[in-house]
Amino acid sequence: MAAHIFAGGPRLMLIYSTPSFGLHETPRGHAERPDRYRAVERSLKTPAFDHIERRDPPRATSEAIDRVHGSAYREMIEAAAPDAGLTQLDPDTFMGPASLDAALRAAGGGVAAVDAIIAGEATAAFIAARPPGHHAEPERAMGFCVFNNAVIAARHAQADHGLEKIAVVDFDVHHGNGTEAAFWSDEKAFFASSHEWPQYPGTGKSDDQGAHNNIYNVPLAHGASSLTFRRAWGDVILPALQAFCPEFIIISAGFDAHRADPLGGLDLDEDDFTWVTHAILEVATATCGGRVVSFLEGGYDLDALAASTASHVRALDDA
Repeated sequence: MAAHIFAGGPRLMLIYSTPSFGLHETPRGHAERPDRYRAVERSLKTPAFDHIERRDPPRATSEAIDRVHGSAYREMIEAAAPDAGLTQLDPDTFMGPASLDAALRAAGGGVAAVDAIIAGEATAAFIAARPPGHHAEPERAMGFCVFNNAVIAARHAQADHGLEKIAVVDFDVHHGNGTEAAFWSDEKAFFASSHEWPQYPGTGKSDDQGAHNNIYNVPLAHGASSLTFRRAWGDVILPALQAFCPEFIIISAGFDAHRADPLGGLDLDEDDFTWVTHAILEVATATCGGRVVSFLEGGYDLDALAASTASHVRALDDA
C-alpha cells in the first residue's frame, strides 16, 4: 500500500515517547531503571532529531493485548499493579504504581505506529519503550518485560489492517523467547534473532526453527566481534527475511550487545547497530514499501545506550 508513497523519496519518521516510560519503577540498583529512559530522551532531543515528529503513545486496548496474552493474563497484570511500593512478577520483573500505565503505552505506541504507517503518515517509527517486551511470553512476565510489545503490534497489523506476513527481527544480546513462543506455530509470522549464547534466558538454539521453519536463531559466542555479527545477519537472517517477503517488519532493538554493556558479552558498537538497521531497511524497501516499527528493548550502560539509540534512529530516518 505505502510503497508508491515512499519509494525513492525521503523517509518520514515518528518517535513515540512519554514521561510515563520514565516513571515505571524497579528496585534500587536494578539494571532496567528509569535513568534508561532519560538517557534515551537526551540522545533524541538534540538538534539532529528536531525535524522528527514526536507523538504521545496511547494506552493499548484490552483487545490488542488479549490477541497475544489473553484476557486472564491481562487481568492478572492489572490486578497486580500496586497503589504503592513494588509488586514482583518474576525474579527480575517488577511493577510500581506507574508501571501499568507505562506498559500499556509501550504496547500502545506500537499499535499507533502501525496505524500511522499503514495510513501513509510515515514510513518508520521508533518507540522508546519502557518496560521492554521481547521476553514476555503469552502467559508469563519475565526478564523485565510485562507485555510483548512487538507481537502486539504484529497481531494488530494482521487483525486490523488485513496484513498476513509479519516479521520481527531482534538484535538484543538476549534471545527474544517471548516473541518466539508467540510465533512458533504461525506460518504467517517470521522471527529471527542474533544473541549471545549461553545467556539469559537459555533459549534460542540454532535448531529451534518453529513449526513451519519460520524461526531463525543465530547464537553468538561470548566476545563475538562485529565481523561475526555482520556475517550472522548477512549470511543467515537477512536472506531468510527477504525470502519470507514480509508485509511489515518490526525490530526489537536491544543495545545490550554493545561492548560496554554490563549484562552482555558481545563486542559491538554503535556502527554495528547503524549497519544492521540499514540492512533491515534495505529488505523492508524491497519487500514492504519500507514499513518498519522499532521498539527499544535492552541496553544498560547509559552512555552506550544513548549513543546506540541515536545511531539506530538516525539510520531509520535517513536510509
